Amino acid sequence: MITGAAQMDGAILVVAATDGPMPQTREHILLARQVNVPYIVVFMNKVDMVEDAELLDLVELEVRELLTRYGYPGDEVPVVRGSALRAMECGCGREACANCRPILELLEAVDTYIPTPERDVDRPFLMPIEDVFSISGRGTVVTGRIERGRVKVGDEVEVVGIRPTFRTVVTGVEMFRKVLDEGIAGDNVGLLLRGVERREVERGQVVAKPGTITPHVRFRAEVYVLTKEEGGRHTPFFSGYRPQFYFRTTDVTGTIRLPEGVEMVMPGDNVNLEVELITPIALERGLRFAIREGGRTVGAGTITEILE
Repeated sequence: MITGAAQMDGAILVVAATDGPMPQTREHILLARQVNVPYIVVFMNKVDMVEDAELLDLVELEVRELLTRYGYPGDEVPVVRGSALRAMECGCGREACANCRPILELLEAVDTYIPTPERDVDRPFLMPIEDVFSISGRGTVVTGRIERGRVKVGDEVEVVGIRPTFRTVVTGVEMFRKVLDEGIAGDNVGLLLRGVERREVERGQVVAKPGTITPHVRFRAEVYVLTKEEGGRHTPFFSGYRPQFYFRTTDVTGTIRLPEGVEMVMPGDNVNLEVELITPIALERGLRFAIREGGRTVGAGTITEILE
């Protein structure tokens, strides 16, 4: 979910009217905020199973308060009520249909509330690698969403992170099976790389303009540790704690070192700490990341200083 969310311009948050916000709802909102998903639209599902209108109002209020807590404008976010099952069973798709209308309202809310984003095209090119393919007779293609800048056929690029950095040349740019002259920020593209073997590149590396980003293993960060109620840890952690750190499209194990005078970090704390990764990753100041352990998110942070 995290690596996919890193490519989103907006999201639909589905909340069951029968249950209301669950711990994973909090986790999803927090992760959306951490990977810079700027807009959220809410679909309150299973409303056909709740007879009390006041209960629906209560669930909506709870969702709005939760969104506000994590930095979204909870009072402004569109909340659409409906039943996905009823709409699927009916399938007529007519606006006059009580079953299908909520789905059309949801699409309308997405179109009107989530604007066409302004792309960061003026900064140096960078694309996190999402997947790698070998095309017979042509070579190796890396796919991903261009995070910033633009790339053209013939551009020299660097592949950075996990393995030793190397340079290559982009010999093709494609998007949805169409050949392009160039790709720009926001495009999901495939880049054909000259003379690169499939085994030389992998998910989690980045393709970037040469000299604009470098691999690192040590950094300082400001981290928020999730509470038990948010789906996080039930207990504190200490220096030497080794969770997984999720950056862009990859995750890597790292060791946390707490500042002098801080013996432990409790759930709910904000803390400045130092991290040493087991693998060099393309990092820069201001990059956000998630911290996970045993399949659950336990923290979220932002890099404040690169150390090594």
